[in-house]
Amino acid sequence: MKALRQLGFLKLSLRSEGAPDAEDHRVMALFKNRAELKKAYGGLQDETFRLKDLVKQQEGATQRVQDMLSALERRLGTPETAYPALVFYQLRRLWQAGRELITNFVSDLVRQQDERERRAHLAQHNRTQFARRQTSQNEQAGAQAAHDAAAAQIAALVAERARLVRWWHYFKRRALERSIDGARAAVDATAATLAQATKALEDLEREPAPQFPGLSLPARRAINIAAIAYAEVLCLRLQELKAPLVTLARDATARREAADDYGEPKDCVLLMGQIGRAHDLIAAKAGLAEEIGARGERLKRVARYRGVGDSAPIVESLAFGEGDVLAQAAQGALPLPNVLAEDTWDLYRILQR
Repeated sequence: MKALRQLGFLKLSLRSEGAPDAEDHRVMALFKNRAELKKAYGGLQDETFRLKDLVKQQEGATQRVQDMLSALERRLGTPETAYPALVFYQLRRLWQAGRELITNFVSDLVRQQDERERRAHLAQHNRTQFARRQTSQNEQAGAQAAHDAAAAQIAALVAERARLVRWWHYFKRRALERSIDGARAAVDATAATLAQATKALEDLEREPAPQFPGLSLPARRAINIAAIAYAEVLCLRLQELKAPLVTLARDATARREAADDYGEPKDCVLLMGQIGRAHDLIAAKAGLAEEIGARGERLKRVARYRGVGDSAPIVESLAFGEGDVLAQAAQGALPLPNVLAEDTWDLYRILQR
């Protein structure tokens, strides 16, 4: 038995130490695959939890919308609450209509100014390219002329040397050979200059047009001034009405649900009539350009900017001063707002940055 154990140890010692163990490799591969599967499983679990959270959030949002619809149905089912709800949503629509008017106005100005500045940018690029092309072409023509002159000179020297075949022309031939060597160096130099000038001209022709950088700062400032002027004009037009519709529309927009703050049903009917009149007033195009121009001139004089690169004026600089036309128009009525300070018609979302 002892001999057998020794033979067993001998058998183990006879195995090749450098040979790879296939079983160990399989075990390592299994552990590696197991680790990768655990990692993928963890990632899938995280994705599952994330999707479940999204579903819960969506369910909560859906439930809130259903609650709002149920509350609205209950309000519309009773005359005492139905009329205030109608006024509430009509005020919100009035605010949205004013915002849409200013948004479309600014979009038209941006489109027109963008087209104008793009054309000017391209024209300036073409003028610059024309001047550079002229310079490059002149340099190429000069290099070509110098190269042709050097080539003609070396041809003349070679031809003259070919005529000197007598033995007494030996020293003249030596002198001409030195001149020819110098002329060859001049030809090589002019050829390099010509190649460089030609490459510069080709590179210039391949240059793409520079990308339009966008509206300039003065253009954005002018558009913002026009937008603020338009917002003031809309507020000024609504001063003809008895109800403070701008304030009421702002309050309604800030709320999520209708309130009972608009009086009895007959008061609500009168207020809805004024809201309809307000839509006609703000949508009227007659004299709109003149009103915006007058307000814009006043804003240009008083507008101040916090930084040299800012496109929106400082809120405090637009406050109405003594003698201002809007302040005078508001005498005996409700004071007109600083449209930028109070973000009337959601003005901050419309201004160009």
